[in-house]
Amino acid sequence: MENWFNVGKIVNTQGLKGEVRVISKTDFPEKRYKAGNVLYLFMPNSSSPIELTVKSRRTHKNFELLTFEGYNNINEVEKFRDGILKVPETQLGTLNEDEFYYHEIIGCLVATTKGEELGKVSEILSPGANDVWVVKGKGGKEILIPYIHDVVKKVDVKEKVILIDPIEGLLS
Repeated sequence: MENWFNVGKIVNTQGLKGEVRVISKTDFPEKRYKAGNVLYLFMPNSSSPIELTVKSRRTHKNFELLTFEGYNNINEVEKFRDGILKVPETQLGTLNEDEFYYHEIIGCLVATTKGEELGKVSEILSPGANDVWVVKGKGGKEILIPYIHDVVKKVDVKEKVILIDPIEGLLS
């Protein structure tokens, strides 16, 4: 069975010529939404995805605006609203060293280099210069871990373990 990965959600239409507004959930919008790329649309009450080929892409405010081959007006794409755009695992591609997909990091156990377990990564924030990993600690307390070399010392996605060397004030 194929694993699927969410790259965006269609939230509305844009104009009359078949363009849709997408809230992107990918670190690689220029690759995922490139003309000719195939995306799979999963609708809430459907068992099989709709294969869509990207015709055009542009960015407007916080949205990716996409058109798809064979869908040229608003009436044809209105039914896509609330659909989730996904790609199969085979389309993920390889990353550079020290780069990870969100699904590889979320769920990892975070511990200090001294062996103190802090919790598991529950979410990843991308506020700017670097990602911030949200760790659910004991008693539901959230710990924010910046993904920088001074703090994150080892990431083992196979074993689902991350070792950190907390800088002063990080855990207080």
